[in-house]
Amino acid sequence: MKSTGYGAARWMRNLSLAFLTFSSAAYAETVTIAALGDSLTAGFGLPVDQGFVPQLQDWLDAEGADVTVLNAGVSGDTTAGGLSRVDWTLTPDVDAMIVTLGGNDYLRGLDPSVSRANLDAILAKAQAADVQVLLVGLTAGANYGPDFKTEFDGMYVDLAAKYDVPLYTTFFAGVLAAAGTQDKVLSYMQGDGIHPNAEGVKANVAAIGPTVVALAEAAR
Repeated sequence: MKSTGYGAARWMRNLSLAFLTFSSAAYAETVTIAALGDSLTAGFGLPVDQGFVPQLQDWLDAEGADVTVLNAGVSGDTTAGGLSRVDWTLTPDVDAMIVTLGGNDYLRGLDPSVSRANLDAILAKAQAADVQVLLVGLTAGANYGPDFKTEFDGMYVDLAAKYDVPLYTTFFAGVLAAAGTQDKVLSYMQGDGIHPNAEGVKANVAAIGPTVVALAEAAR
């Protein structure tokens, strides 16, 4: 069953309630969450059971959350690719969606205004389908200049505010917290320095997990 509310205040309340219900009995109704994303979501370079979605599913199961996560990640996908797939990702059984897109737009140096328009359209489709959304941001480097970085980083903040949806500031929050210092980040990454290794995914999942539980509660 889908909720009609998109309010960030309601979502924050649900986040608090989620912490209180972790140790309780299984939830009354399974919530289905589609994870729409690129290689970070798909689990690029990892064994099938060590990718983001399988590890997130294991984390949720261990916490007793009655949630099913669907892997709608496609390696190499841009925001345009995500937009082209969102209609068939939003099947009637999907109650909520995690959107993690923009990394490949950044790597290709695509105009952030185009990325913003694509993400805007994705969120609009989710809203029209009455599907709760968790928008996951990414942080651009300085290689394309300060204006690019400001526009890229800011699009997530602006769109979360426009659609009144929660924003998880950066996909790599768990890795950054686990590493502690920048020079230790690479120990949580694959050789390409772009994708997390299994331990990096584990750290990311542990960090975002409670937020996903809150998303499920908002959609229940």
